[in-house]
Amino acid sequence: MSRSKGGWELPISEGELSRLTGDLRDAHEATLPVMQASARDMVQGLFDLKRTGAEPEQTSLGRRGFLIGAGASAVMLTLAACGGGGSDIKAAAPSPSGSPSAGTYTGDLKVVALAAALENQAVGAYQAALAAAKAGKLGTVPPAVATFVQTAMQQHQDHAEAWNAILAGAGKPKITGTPLSNHQDVVKALGQVKDVPGVAKLALQLEDQATQTYVFAAFNVKNIDGVNTAATIAPVEAMHAAILHFVLGQYPVPDDFIGTDKAASPELLTV
Repeated sequence: MSRSKGGWELPISEGELSRLTGDLRDAHEATLPVMQASARDMVQGLFDLKRTGAEPEQTSLGRRGFLIGAGASAVMLTLAACGGGGSDIKAAAPSPSGSPSAGTYTGDLKVVALAAALENQAVGAYQAALAAAKAGKLGTVPPAVATFVQTAMQQHQDHAEAWNAILAGAGKPKITGTPLSNHQDVVKALGQVKDVPGVAKLALQLEDQATQTYVFAAFNVKNIDGVNTAATIAPVEAMHAAILHFVLGQYPVPDDFIGTDKAASPELLTV
């Protein structure tokens, strides 16, 4: 166990956390080709729709495909379970400057833009956590925790790049900041955390929100390839959440039916 200031102790061994992070890395790398292929197919589909003027269709097969992906989140949660200061933080969080003007994204592309913004928000949160740790504002941070944070941050970056590739392919500006109406609340919360559990609790909220937003996408995105892109990302986000539960000393309970009560609404998007 690794003890931090205030008596906090990592509830699992660093070896255990390192092994979970390794499983997470393997799962992410396994989904990358599928995620990238689905993103490319969505771009092609949008191009074809624009050329023909046809309406996008979502077949029952496409929706079932997403639900299988969402179910995989529960499987990965089971695998994970069995595998058993302030100003600097604000500066590290992405800003919405340079974002497109309001109303740029409509239809499926609004959900895609929302997903990219959420991924950027997660990247910024983890960047802020690393900056705070480096400045000594979180007490003693076990190396295995820092490695997990770096791994999750990179994976969120990969996810953001996939969503932005769709936007760029559709002729829309990429989401390079965090144009979300609740972003300042997140920045404020980041500025108030003083230890690893505080960061983990906030990160868990963001991970749950991302996972459930992708489930929400199953019922709002018409393009099947967009649904499949979300389906490949959702399990990885769920694994992030499972590991954070362990860091907080909570046993992650698998859920066969991921809800949407914590999902981000497209109305949060300010562009």
